[in-house]
Amino acid sequence: MTEHYIDANQEYIDTLPGWAKEFAYKYGSCTANLYILHGNIRDLLPHKSNAGEFTFTRIQEYIAERIFGNRNIIVFYDRSSGVVFLNKDMTRDYQKAMREKYPDVEDPADFMSPDPEESFFYLEKYLLTKISKDKRESCRMVLIIDYAETIVPPGDLGRYSEEDRFCLVTLNRWAVNPLFTEGDISIILLTENLADISPRLAGSPAAVKVSVPFPGEAVRARFLESKLNEGKLILDRGLNSGKVAAVTNGLNLMNLNRLISENFEISKVLTLEYLRQKKKEIIENEAAGLLEFLETSYNLSHVSGHDFVKKRFKNAARAIRMGRLDVLPMGYLIAGPVGTGKSFMVSAFAGEIGIPMVKFRNFRSKWQGDTESNLERILNILKSMAPVAVMIDEADAFLGDRDQDGDSGTSNRVFAQIASFMGNTEFRGKIIWFLITCRPDLVPIDLKRQGRAEEHLALFYPETDLEREDLFKTLVKKLDLDIRNFPVSELFKKYKYEYSGADLEALLVRAKLLAAMEDRIFIKREDMEEAMSDFVPAAYPYEIELQNLVATVECTSKEMLPERLRKKPRSELSKEIQEIKLLLGERK
Repeated sequence: MTEHYIDANQEYIDTLPGWAKEFAYKYGSCTANLYILHGNIRDLLPHKSNAGEFTFTRIQEYIAERIFGNRNIIVFYDRSSGVVFLNKDMTRDYQKAMREKYPDVEDPADFMSPDPEESFFYLEKYLLTKISKDKRESCRMVLIIDYAETIVPPGDLGRYSEEDRFCLVTLNRWAVNPLFTEGDISIILLTENLADISPRLAGSPAAVKVSVPFPGEAVRARFLESKLNEGKLILDRGLNSGKVAAVTNGLNLMNLNRLISENFEISKVLTLEYLRQKKKEIIENEAAGLLEFLETSYNLSHVSGHDFVKKRFKNAARAIRMGRLDVLPMGYLIAGPVGTGKSFMVSAFAGEIGIPMVKFRNFRSKWQGDTESNLERILNILKSMAPVAVMIDEADAFLGDRDQDGDSGTSNRVFAQIASFMGNTEFRGKIIWFLITCRPDLVPIDLKRQGRAEEHLALFYPETDLEREDLFKTLVKKLDLDIRNFPVSELFKKYKYEYSGADLEALLVRAKLLAAMEDRIFIKREDMEEAMSDFVPAAYPYEIELQNLVATVECTSKEMLPERLRKKPRSELSKEIQEIKLLLGERK
């Protein structure tokens, strides 16, 4: 590309989407030979013509037609198709030049081979011969390599095959070859995840990385409008392209097209409920089982006690409904001993605000490179789904820390990737993090500092009989139980234990079982008393007390603390924590 490319094409560049505009500027700067396009590259990409009309094409065609205008030499390569030129004239010119230069090659198909060692050798020789000493006659040459992860996979260099080493060295050499720069030869690698290719290439300062994002709401609306105009979309009454676009965040155009086509094939009207269900299925499939949608029919009215925490969440919900995302914390750290309903509280908050909530599933793999690739895929999906709430249960064990070792640095890289993403203020109010743990002291400071999990909330067991009665009534409502009226307060006075919400829920289920054994659908006092008299309190009091103490120290507001813990000086709490840890054999 000539040095005057940007000036000559500024008006056209202005019509390109953000990622393509970024690519065009970097390409026009004439400072790089190697480009890595990653992210939503398997999608249909929108292009707005000068007349204001939108078309949707695959990325290979988009690069060839929209960015380079089908001029000069454009060649594609992948392991399946081998070498493919944009048109027959280019193909004939290549094969003629190679036959003249290598007359001993018996089979001309070798020049088009899927074998990268053969193809890259011949392509390099051909492209270099097309460089003209006269700048006025120079031609633009672009090699687009798809499925780059199959050419330069991640992993230790010592485990590379000879072919992998050849490809890695060749691409790195091309990236810094001054002849490529002077001759306007550019190499474009396509891969969904940067983590899927060798870090020696992805991390090279000579390689320009450009992320292709998921389509925004406006692009989805344009796409839906085009389907309506083609008569290939029938919307339910009250729906239009704008409303459908608003509820399909997280879907790319390929998925949206498949959803529409499947529905149109059976001549069904597209309804909001169908959209939501299919969206959930598609995103879970796209995430390869690494994300789980949490559907809840509960809201904060189903939560007993914890009034201060509920007040905070209700204020946050109101801010979301008002569109004041700028006042929301980046995330929450929810602490407290086991059985206090931390996960239920978070899912109730999601039900309160009406945005989807997803839960991280285990994305770690024993295969090198897969863990980072899985995480990159998840984070890209989360960006496209915004606004979304993200729950990470058992965060202390799930996320690890920056100092982990023994896995070739995978945990360190994963931790750094998550910490960086959580701290991106661009997503404030759009991606809300909920780190749930009974041991907040084991969650690294990097994740629970201001700018990441900013609000530290704590839940505790009910302290008084009145609080236990309130929790009991809430659980009866949650479990939809038929309780024949009896004074449960008398049972709490008779059986004095430090009940958690999980304890009481288990007792109610046991009482329901006793009723069922007598062929009853309602629970009597005798059922509840038998269950409570048989109840054995937790056999791990030191662990529970430790969880109470660390939640107290971590909490960012005194108002939510139990009375007995609120008045204790922090120095005394810290001393008790260290004593219990020593008693339990913990080093830290």
